[in-house]
Amino acid sequence: MDFVSPILEIVNRLWDCCDKRAVFIRQLPENLKSLRDEMEELKNVYRDVKKRVEDEQKLQKEIKHVVTGWIRSVESMEGEVNEMLTKGEEEIKKKCLGTCCTCCTCCPRNCRASYELGKMVPKKINAVSQLCSKANNFQEVAVPLPTPPAIELPLDNTVGLDSLSEEVWRCLQDDKVRTIGLYGMGGVGKTTLLKRINNEFLETSFEFDIVIWVVVSKPASVEKIQEMVLRQCDAPDNRWKGRSEDEKAKEIYNILKTRKFILLLDDIWEQLNLLKIGFPLNDQNMSKVIFTTRFLNVCEAMGAESIKVECLKFKDAFALFQSNVGEATFNSHPRIPKLAKIVVEECKGLPLALMIAGGAMKGKKTPQEWQKNIELLQSYPSKVPGMENDLFRVLALSYDNLSKANVKSCFLYCSMFPEDWEISCKQLIELWIGEGFLDEWHHIHDARTNGEEIIEQLNASCLLESGQYEKHVKMHDVIRDMALWLACENGEKKNKCVIKERGRWIEGHEIAEWKETQRMSLWDNSIEDSTEPPDFRNLETLLASGESMKSFPSQFFRHMSAIRVLDLSNSELMVLPAEIGNLKTLHYLNLSKTEIESLPMKLKNLTKLRCLILDDMEKLEAIPSQLISSLSSLQLFSLYASIGCNGDWGFLLEELACLKHVSDISIPLRSVLHTQKSVDSHKLGRSIRRLSLQDCTGMTTMELSPYLQILQIWRCFDLADVKINLGRGQEFSKLSEVEIIRCPKLLHLTCLAFAPNLLSLRVEYCESMQEVITEDEEIGISEVEQCSDAFSVLTTLSLSYLSNLRSICGGALSFPSLREITVKHCPRLRKLTFDSNTNCLRKIEGEQHWWDGLDWEDQTIKQKLTQYFVPK
Repeated sequence: MDFVSPILEIVNRLWDCCDKRAVFIRQLPENLKSLRDEMEELKNVYRDVKKRVEDEQKLQKEIKHVVTGWIRSVESMEGEVNEMLTKGEEEIKKKCLGTCCTCCTCCPRNCRASYELGKMVPKKINAVSQLCSKANNFQEVAVPLPTPPAIELPLDNTVGLDSLSEEVWRCLQDDKVRTIGLYGMGGVGKTTLLKRINNEFLETSFEFDIVIWVVVSKPASVEKIQEMVLRQCDAPDNRWKGRSEDEKAKEIYNILKTRKFILLLDDIWEQLNLLKIGFPLNDQNMSKVIFTTRFLNVCEAMGAESIKVECLKFKDAFALFQSNVGEATFNSHPRIPKLAKIVVEECKGLPLALMIAGGAMKGKKTPQEWQKNIELLQSYPSKVPGMENDLFRVLALSYDNLSKANVKSCFLYCSMFPEDWEISCKQLIELWIGEGFLDEWHHIHDARTNGEEIIEQLNASCLLESGQYEKHVKMHDVIRDMALWLACENGEKKNKCVIKERGRWIEGHEIAEWKETQRMSLWDNSIEDSTEPPDFRNLETLLASGESMKSFPSQFFRHMSAIRVLDLSNSELMVLPAEIGNLKTLHYLNLSKTEIESLPMKLKNLTKLRCLILDDMEKLEAIPSQLISSLSSLQLFSLYASIGCNGDWGFLLEELACLKHVSDISIPLRSVLHTQKSVDSHKLGRSIRRLSLQDCTGMTTMELSPYLQILQIWRCFDLADVKINLGRGQEFSKLSEVEIIRCPKLLHLTCLAFAPNLLSLRVEYCESMQEVITEDEEIGISEVEQCSDAFSVLTTLSLSYLSNLRSICGGALSFPSLREITVKHCPRLRKLTFDSNTNCLRKIEGEQHWWDGLDWEDQTIKQKLTQYFVPK
C-alpha cells in the first residue's frame, strides 16, 4: 500500500489548487460589482477634487504636483477598470462557470481566462480604494503662484533724482494716491527715474505682490502690452497665446485681481484704458500705477498725481557731464574744467544733452579741441557727434505728436526768439495771426482763443515752459536748437531761418548769402550799408529789435515781395523807411517802443495789413488823416500807452469805425467827447478791448462796455461813478485788468462785482472811496450779493493812498485765487475780508503798524497769513 500515500498526496495538492482557482472564478461576478462600486466612489471623489482644482485655477494658483499626479492616476485607472469590467461581462455571458464545477477538467477551455481575470479584479479593487484614500490627504490642492521678482534694469547715472525719487515713494505710501504720472520734456530723465524706482523694489517689496514693467511707446498696442504683462506674471502659454484681446484681458484680470501689484508704464503718449488691458484697479487690492509721459494732459486724463521732472540744477548737471566725459579727459588740462562749464551751460540741465555732449568731449584732452567743439555746439549743434541722431530725433518725437500742421508751425516759430527769451503770449499770438497760422478762425478773438489753446498744448507737451513773468513763455535752449534744426529741414538748409543775436555787426557778404531765407530774426544788431539792395524775395518774416537797431541800409526793404510779418518793435528806429509802404503782402506791422515820430502816408498801400501795433510810442505825434481808414483789411489796431499827440487819439475813432473788419482796438483817450463817442458807437463799443482814459476833465460818470478787457483811468478828477450796462443774464466776463489812479471823487467800483474774470486790480489816490464794493442799497447790493464769483480769480490786488477806505466789501469774500495784496497808506482799513478759503495768498505788503492794528474775526486766519506779511 506504499504506493497509495504518494498518490493521495498528489490528489490533495491538485484539489487544493483547483479549489483556489475555482474561488477566483466563482467570485468574479461579485468582485466585478465591488470594483464597479469602488470606481464610482473614486469618480465622485475625482469630481470633487477636480472642482476644487478648477476653482483654484480661477484664482491663478498653482496646482500641487501630488494632486496633478493623482488626477492623472485616476483618469488612467478609470480606463483600466472600464476595460476590466467589459472583459468580465463577456466572460460571464459565455457561461464559463458551471453550476457545480469542481475541477478544471469539467470547465470549458477558456476558464483559464476567467481565472486570470478573477485573480486581477481584487487587486484592482484594492488599487482603486487606495486612490480614494489618498484624496483624503488633499487639504490644499493648490498654492499661490510664485511672485516674479522685479527685474533689475540697466540704469544710467541718477544724479539729481534723489528728491524726485523720495516724492514718488511718498506718493506710494499715500493710500489716496493710486496713479502717479511723471511728466517732462524728452531726455529729461523720466525713464531713468522710473527704472530707479523699479530697481528699488529689488531691495524692498513695499508689500506689493508683483512689480510689472512695461514699455508702451507710440503707437500703443493693447495686445503687446498684454503679452508683456502675461509673460512677467509667468502665465502658462496655453492660457493666452492665440487668444483675443478680451480673453487676454480676462486672464490678466484673473491673475491680478487678488494681488497687490505695482504697474510701471514707460513712455505713454496718450491715455491708456487700463481696464481694457485687464488691470483690476479697485480700492480693495490697493495696487498702484506709475507712468512716464511727455504730456501733462495725459497725466490729467489718467487721473494721476502729476510730478514734473525738471532739468538738473547746475551742480548736478556738471557732475553728470563730468561723469560722461571721464576723469582722464577732465583732468588732462587745467583749462578743461572751465571750458566744461560753458558746455554745461549750453545744455541747460537737460540730462540727455549732457550725456551726449559729454560723450562727444570724451578723449579730447587739449583746450583747442574743446574750444572748437564749443563753437560748433553754439553755432551748429546738430553737427556735434550724437546730437542729431541721439538727441534731436528723440526730442522731435514730441513735435511729430502735435495734432495739426498749424500747431507745428506755431511751435517752430518760437525758435525765432533769442535764447532764454521771455516771449509775451499776447505778442506771440498776434505774430501767429500775422503769419496766417490761425487763419481757420475768421474773427480775431476766436483766433486769440485758439492761440491760447495752442500755447497751453505746447506747455502741456513740455515744448514750451512758463516764463518768469505773467503771461510769458520761453523755450528750453536744447528744444530751441531742435526746433531750428527742424525749421531748416533737419539742418539741410541752414539759411532757411537766420537768427542773429545780440550786438553783432552784420556785414554785407553775410546778407548776400540769405537769398533763400524764409524767416529772419535780428536782435540788437547793426547792419552794414551796401551798394546793392539785398535780395530777400523769399523772406516772409523779419523780426528786428534792440537798441543797436537804429536804421536800415538804403533800399533794404526793396526786394521783399513775399513778406507777411515785419516786427521792428523795441528798437531805436527814428524814421520808418518809406519803402515799407510798398510791401503790399504785409499782414503784420509792429512799431511799438520805437522812436518814430510820424507814419508815412505811403503805408495806406498796405491793403492786406491785418495787424497794426503802435504801443508805447512816446514820440509819435502824427498819423496822417485817412491813413488808417485806407487799411481795408485791418482787424487789430493798437495804440495803447502812446502818449504823443497829447495822448488823445480820439480823432482816429471815426476812421476805425468805418473799417469793416476791425474788431480789436486799443486806444488812449483824453476828452469826454471822444470817450462818449466810443460808448455811443455800437461798432467801437464791441471793438475797443484796451482803453486808457486820462485827464478827462468834466467826466462824472463812465459807462463801460461789456467787451472791454483792460481799463486804465488816470487823473479824471471829476469821475464819481463807473457803471456797466448789462442785459439780463449778462456778465462783465471779458474784463481782466483794471487800474484807477488819482480819481479823488470816485466813490466805489461795485460794477467789478460783475467781472468774474478780473485778474488784477490797482486803485490809488481815490480819497472819497470808502468801499471797493459798496453795500449801498441804491446800488443794488442784493444783486451784488448774488454774484458769488466776485474776485474769485483775482490774483493781484493793490490799494494805496485811499485815506477813507474802510473795507474792500461789506461781506466776506474768499479771494480763493489771490496771490499778492499790497495795502499802503489806507489808515481806516482795519479789516481784511478773508476767510478760510483764501489759500493761494503768498505775499501781503503794507506798513507794520497797519498789520498789527487789523481786526480779525478768526485769529486762526491771521496766524495762517502772518508768514506772508512783508513790512513796507
